Order: sequence, then C-alpha cells, then structure tokens
Amino acid sequence: MHNVVGVRYREGCKVYNFDAGEMPLEPGDIVIVDSEQGMGVAVVASELRQEERGPNDKPLKRVLRKATEDDSRRIEKNRAMEQEAFRVCQQKILEREMVMKLVRVEWAFDNSKATFYFTADGRVDFRDLVKDLAHRFKIRIEMRQIGVRDEAKMIGGFGPCGRELCCSSFLKDFEPVSIRMAKRQDLVLNPAKISGICGRLMCCLGYEYSFYDEAKKEARRKSKDAAPEKAPVKAPAGAEQEPAKAKEAAVHAEGDKSDKTKRKRNAWRKRKKKGKEGGSPEGAPKSPTAE
Repeated sequence: MHNVVGVRYREGCKVYNFDAGEMPLEPGDIVIVDSEQGMGVAVVASELRQEERGPNDKPLKRVLRKATEDDSRRIEKNRAMEQEAFRVCQQKILEREMVMKLVRVEWAFDNSKATFYFTADGRVDFRDLVKDLAHRFKIRIEMRQIGVRDEAKMIGGFGPCGRELCCSSFLKDFEPVSIRMAKRQDLVLNPAKISGICGRLMCCLGYEYSFYDEAKKEARRKSKDAAPEKAPVKAPAGAEQEPAKAKEAAVHAEGDKSDKTKRKRNAWRKRKKKGKEGGSPEGAPKSPTAE
C-alpha cells in the first residue's frame, strides 16, 4: 500500500498524485516535490489516502518534504524574479515589435530554468528574444505558446454570471464545447451571450447538455406513443365514377366536333360541283396559307 496525496502547482491547475511516504500531510500544506522538470513547489489539494499499485503501474513521483522557512524565503525570492523577468521580457517584446502577448512567467524552485507563457495568432520567431533573456538572467529559458482558454485559466477573472471563472477555480481539463449544445438547450445564439471572456464558447454550456438531450429524446418518444393512429381516408361515394364520366364526356364532345367538320366539308364539295357548271362556288373555305 502507498500513501498517495493530490497536489497542484497553481491555483485552479490540474491535481497530480504523488507518493507522500510517511509524511502526515493535510490539504493546504506547502510541499516540495520531485517533478519531471526538477524540484517544484506545490500545495496539497486532497486528503491522504492509501492505494494499491501493481508492478505495471507507472511509479509516482515523491513528495520530498514540507516547505521550511528557508524554502519559504526562496519561494518569495522566486516570485520577485518572476515579476522582474516578466517586466524585462515585456520590454524586449515592445522593442522588437513582436506580435505576441506575454501571459505569465514561472521560475523554477531550484533556479534551473524560467518558463515564459505567451499567446500569438501564428508562429513567432523568438530566438533572439531567448538569447537576450538568457544573457540577462543567466538561466535556461523556455518559451511556451498557449491558447486563449489557457490564458483565461492562468489570469483568472469573473464570468457573465458574476462568479469566478470555472477554468481558474475548479475545472481540471477543458472539455470540447460546440454550438450544437447551445441549440439543444434553446439558448439565444448571440455570441455575446454564450461566449466567455476568452472569446470561445463558455465551458458551462456542457454542464446540463446531457440532461437537455435526454429530456428532449424522452419527450419525442412519449409524443410519438401518445399520437392517435390516422384512419385511412375513404373516397366519397361516386368519386371513382367521376373520372370515367369526364373521359366519356370528352370523347362525345370530340365526336360531335368531328361530325360538324365532316358536314361542312360535304356541303362545300356539293357547292363546288355545282360551281363547275355555273362558276366559282360561294362560301369556299380559305386556304390556311392564304391567310
């Protein structure tokens, strides 16, 4: 059995599990941990618990010790160095007219490196900037480009609801959010209403999405079951005979027209025959081409 405790490096950041050994730790304690980047400062975020770990599980990093007075003085010194590095880096960015926004500087506890977090629309060539910072502080410099949601998480703030931002208070990871979630909840599709301070869709759109989705599916099923079955529509009496009668009337009308034409033609032929004996027949039909 291993004594496992959850710690976080910054407020609102993800909680990582560490092996506490035999140290009695409580939430809120400041500890020095052995991380992948070297020694770091973290805050205990969960109660101490025991876990059974197998040989195939990834070994946990260890909590080295609780922060002592010397450690606290070093932490304060590192915080001052972070502010100084931020000021110098911001000045260098303005001098070089670089299209980037500096967000935060993190100074390693053991003075092994300094990490600069920034945002930019595209790729940025910061090689000369790194050289200037390394020459100024005599430390290894690392530049990390982050997104606007990570920027809001680091800086913090208050959302349209009046509460502290979810990402900077309790959210561990960013879940994907789509406009379909807003449509499913019948929200007004106004970007100013459904976007956070980062400019992206608010994370809280996904909190109740599953409930609305299941509720609407259940409502459709119930309405379908409750709908009465439609009876087949019967044609009125005599409706089937109407098309036949109309067709028969059309045939009779065509026959009457044909008989009338034949009578006119026979009458004209008789007048033509008499005209040969005495002249041109009167009332002879005009040729279509003559018209």
